[in-house]
Formats: sequence, structure tokens, C-alpha cells
Amino acid sequence: MSDDDDFMQASDEENYDFEYEDEDEAEAGGDVDVENKYYNAKQMKAESPEDAIDEFLGVPALEEEKGDWGFKGLKQAIKLEFKLGRYEKAVEHYTELLTYVKSAVTRNYSEKSINNMLDFIEKNADDQAANQCMEQFYSKTLDSFQATNNERLWLSTNTKLARLWLAQKDYGRLTDKVRELHKACQLEDGTDDPSKGTYSMEAYALEIQMYAETRNNKRLKGLYQRALKVRSAVPHPKIMGIIRECGGKMHLSEENWTEAQSDFFESFRNYDEAGSLQRIQVLKYLVLTTMLMGSDINPFDSQETKPYKNDPRIAAMTELVQAYQTDQINQYETILQKNRDLLADPFIAENIDEVTRNMRTKAVVKLVAPYTRFRLDFIAKRLKISIPEVQDIVGFLIMDGRLHGKIDQDAGTVEIESGVDAERMQAVADWSGAVKALAAFVLNESEGFKADDVGSSIGGGGPPGFTPGGEGIVRGSAGGRGQRRRGPGK
Repeated sequence: MSDDDDFMQASDEENYDFEYEDEDEAEAGGDVDVENKYYNAKQMKAESPEDAIDEFLGVPALEEEKGDWGFKGLKQAIKLEFKLGRYEKAVEHYTELLTYVKSAVTRNYSEKSINNMLDFIEKNADDQAANQCMEQFYSKTLDSFQATNNERLWLSTNTKLARLWLAQKDYGRLTDKVRELHKACQLEDGTDDPSKGTYSMEAYALEIQMYAETRNNKRLKGLYQRALKVRSAVPHPKIMGIIRECGGKMHLSEENWTEAQSDFFESFRNYDEAGSLQRIQVLKYLVLTTMLMGSDINPFDSQETKPYKNDPRIAAMTELVQAYQTDQINQYETILQKNRDLLADPFIAENIDEVTRNMRTKAVVKLVAPYTRFRLDFIAKRLKISIPEVQDIVGFLIMDGRLHGKIDQDAGTVEIESGVDAERMQAVADWSGAVKALAAFVLNESEGFKADDVGSSIGGGGPPGFTPGGEGIVRGSAGGRGQRRRGPGK
């Protein structure tokens, strides 16, 4: 809870009637001392946090019984101790703070304060020691509230603990915890409890992130579809942003560009509504998908994304998509080289290679179109890439049938077959096939020449092409040779 929240909470719960009767002077004076000490400690927080901690810890000692001011003083001291890395002291005083929640402060106030305290610890934990301290906070909270039967705080704390294990990639304990959360969000008959739909969606989001990180697309797909069917709650937009982001990554890995684009857009919209900084990263994924699917639609044309078109954090991706859609390969390569930080995101680094390959492939096709012969090093120099990369692209184009030619690796050249040559070769192939077919017919369907027939034709005295038996010689179409055709009755 913020300082202002503390002040507002105190104003709501206390009634300052300003009566100055003699019998109340001592009690009123005591309250003033406690209050002054608390606000004096707050004045010291910025310049002298160590002294402020001592002052805050002195507040509970001034109260005869545990009350609001002591509770607030401990909260402030714990936050400062955690920021300063005094984790053991923070745990010690947090244990003391939990003793106030049973009687000294109201249930709603204590629940809200504990939740805010755990949120503060979660946001400020930036090393292993802090994470271990945070885990102790969660454990002590669960132990403390188990006896009070505060189910909401139990669910909230366990969800935070599951987030910690996800961040630590402790998938074994995370799996057990989300299973426990799912069970707690169900009725006795196994159906979803409508009153706990929000916690159920958070459990789904944690499990989906786990499967996305471990690349278990089979489990991810089923869980993703189940999560989208939950209708018993209106989840926080950040939760839907997480689910949609993981769905987009899943679809992209399956080369389902349309679904990926839709999910990334919905994820961006939800993150934007939640005010989450993750919206910038997801917007980059949306631009990446636009390039992968070869779309000419500008992703910044929509009402939701247009305000971010000139955002410095997205400028590199904006320039990339413009270069891609206008086939400016040199500009594309220059932008990528100047913005190597884009590759710091593993998802972008993994998929930008495919975009680059597509870009280079289009550039090669366009560049070699006028030539019937070219050198690989010529293309490499023009595109500012290595010769092996050029050879790989040309080989792909030949295999794909988009380029008709042969690579001479020794000479480092490529011979392109012209359209005229291709037509001539096809005509020769057709003629050769026809000759082979005719030869096969002659040999298979006829009886061929016989020795006696040839002899009678030569020595029978008759005119050429005539035999006494009334049988004729049919001239072959090739070489003037004839074959014997049997007459009727023969």
C-alpha cells in the first residue's frame, strides 16, 4: 500500500472528535506521539532510509496494544529493509506483522495490505537472495492465513508463488502448484466454480507460459483452447494478454500466420488496456508476423496501433517492415545491423532469420532476372552477404523451380537456361519420344522381313515393288525401306 493509501485508510477508520477533556488528555497525547513518530519516519525515508527503519520500528513500541499505527510502521520498515537487502530482518519483521492481522486490524484491511506487500516484494526482487526471501514471505503468509480460512488470500498467495517458480523455471513445483490451484477453483462435482473464475484463468495463464517456454505445443494447444472457453469470469486484461501472446507464438511456430497475427493483435490490445509494458514487445511480434506472411497491409494502420507508429521503442521494427514491403534489401540489412538489440528477444532472433531469407530470396530473383550467366561473388557483393549464403539461396530457387539453371561450384558461376533454349529442348524431347514410339510399333506389331520374300522379289523378274502372289511392299516412312504386308487369305 502506498503512503497515501496509509493516510486514507487511517482517515477512514479513525474518528477525530477533538475533545480535550482532562481524562482523555493522556490517551490523546499518546496517539499524537505515535502518529508524529510515524510521519517523522516517513520524512526520513528518502535521505536516510537506515534511520527511517529504526524510527518506524519504534512506532509499535509506543502502542499499549497492537493497533493500526504499529501495523503501518512495520510495513514501512519491511519495505525499506527489503530494498536495502536486509532480507533476514525483513522476514523477521514480516513474521511480526502477521501477528497483527488476527485482531489488531480489520480482515479487509489486512488482506489488502498483505497483498500489496507481496506485490511490492515481487516487483523489487532482482536477485537470487531476494527470491529466496520472497519465497519465505509466501510460505509464512500461507501458514498464517491457513488457520483463518481466508480462501481469497490463499489463492492469491499461491498464484504469486507459482509465478515465482515460473520465473525460476522450476517446472516440477509449478506443475504441482497449478494443479492445486485448478482443483481449488472447482466445485465438488469437478466443474469450474464461477466465483473463482479469475483465479482459474491466472492458473491457466501460468501453465500456458510453462508449456510455451518448454515448447510443448501439443499440451499448449489443448490448454489454450480450454482457457478461451472459460466464461465464468472477466479476467484481468493482462492475463488475457499473456494467454493470447502464448497462442500467437504457438501459431507462428506452426506457420499459421493468420491465427498468429490475430492472437498477437488481441494480446497487444489487452496489454495496452492493462497498461503493461509488454505491449511494446508484442507489437514487435505483430510486425514480425506481418513480414512472415508477406502481407502488404501496414500493421500500424489500425486505430489501436497507430499511436505507436513513431514510438522510439518500436521505430526499428517500423523501418524494417517498410523496407520489407518495398523490397529495399540494402535498407533492410542496414536497419538490422544498426539495431542488433532486436535480437536480444529470443523469439524475434529465432524468427527474423526466416524474414531475412525471404527478403534476400526476393532480391536474388530480381537481381539475376536480366542475366543468363552470373558469378556468385557478384550477387554476394551486391547484397552484402557471404558467397555460401548466396549459393544456398540460388540452390533453393533451383530446387523450387523458380530459377532454371545450374551451379558450377568450382567456377563460382551459375548458368541460366533461357526460355528459347528450354522450348528447343522440349521440342527435341517430344520428337525423340515420337521416333521411339514408332520404332516400338514397327518391331512389336509387324513380322519384319523374311529371307525368301526378299529373294523372290529380287530374282522373280517382276517389276520392282511387285510379287506374283498379289502381295505389295509398303514403303516405310524412314529410310525408304519397306515391309511385307500379307494379302487376303494369307
